Amino acid sequence: MNTIVMKFGGTSVAGTEKLKNIANIVKNHLSNNKIIVVLSAMAGETNKLQSYLDEFRSQNSIESDLVLTSGEQVTIGLLSAALKNLGVKSIPLLGWQVPLITDENYENAKILKIDKKRIEDYLIDNDVIVLAGFQGINLNGKITSLGRGGSDTTAVAIASAIEAERCDIYTDVEGVFTTDPNIEKNAKKISKLSYEEMLEMASTGAKVLHTRSVELAMKNNLTLQVLSSLTKKTGTFIVNEKQLIEKEIVSGVSYSRSEAKVTISGILDKPGISAKIFGLMSENNINVDMIVQNISQDGVSANITFTINQKDHDLTKLVIENSQNILSYKSLLLDKNVAKVSVIGMGMMSQAGVAEKMFKTLAKNSINILAISTSEIKISVLIDEKHANIAVKSLHEVYNL
Repeated sequence: MNTIVMKFGGTSVAGTEKLKNIANIVKNHLSNNKIIVVLSAMAGETNKLQSYLDEFRSQNSIESDLVLTSGEQVTIGLLSAALKNLGVKSIPLLGWQVPLITDENYENAKILKIDKKRIEDYLIDNDVIVLAGFQGINLNGKITSLGRGGSDTTAVAIASAIEAERCDIYTDVEGVFTTDPNIEKNAKKISKLSYEEMLEMASTGAKVLHTRSVELAMKNNLTLQVLSSLTKKTGTFIVNEKQLIEKEIVSGVSYSRSEAKVTISGILDKPGISAKIFGLMSENNINVDMIVQNISQDGVSANITFTINQKDHDLTKLVIENSQNILSYKSLLLDKNVAKVSVIGMGMMSQAGVAEKMFKTLAKNSINILAISTSEIKISVLIDEKHANIAVKSLHEVYNL
């Protein structure tokens, strides 16, 4: 028999009626399959648990992960009960019961090992395993959580370990669209995307999948499907590039409003200054994206602009200001009112003119570009946040998406 891994999270598990719906979806897929269902906590539950921890200032600790992983215990117990009510042989399992072995990084643990034989043994006596996502156990026997996107990561890791036929990620959208349908009503669902395209979309603002789970799927050549738990429609398949019959020049337009722009002006134009700045960012776990450096008009000093996540705004400001004596800069400016807009497509590697069309379109709409970054299959620009919607809509149109 084939084994399929199905992951449900967020609004898909928001309440008992939604869980009953999931039970029916699972039962309908059982004809020639064994199924492992990976669940998140109910929508909003993990945030509520985090708010309790905040009162005790508990972070990155044994206690924090023990609390944060408790929400999944509720959903797997309820879904297993719902399946049994439908006559399905199921068993609910927590991460430590698999076991899913992780390192010791609380709140952001990485998976080290999964006991494939144990999973196979559970499937001998059960048609469905209902597994808690987002959690594991370290080598010292302590409960750990996998961090942001942890349930997706759990599902992909389990599917890879048992060499499942595929991993279906159920959400409240029908798949991956050419852009956000809330901005562009003509956005279309994409039938197939390469791992690389999905990674670029996820890293530039598309919130359907977390990059960590896509990277893991790509490493193990595992087919993913993103689909809705509310319809019976086929979703978007994330596959190896070789399975794409024809590569679109541009597959989609993504955007992110969670960026902040940092400009350090009047630093000395000498070797090593960039290393000092970005060394400070690295030491404080601040991720940097776009980077632009140019010489000031005096020909002696330089300016460096880069982007960070908005959540790191205050920390970045503090770190740089506290290092004024090391960096010897003249001024520091941080701006949250920016957005990153990206065009992505595998066909960009073999087609010229994509960047020109993007820049002309933005210029036609009087949108100034603050920074640019590129890869083989992506072009991203930083613009004023107030222009994000028109930029997305106009680019979606000009590339005939």
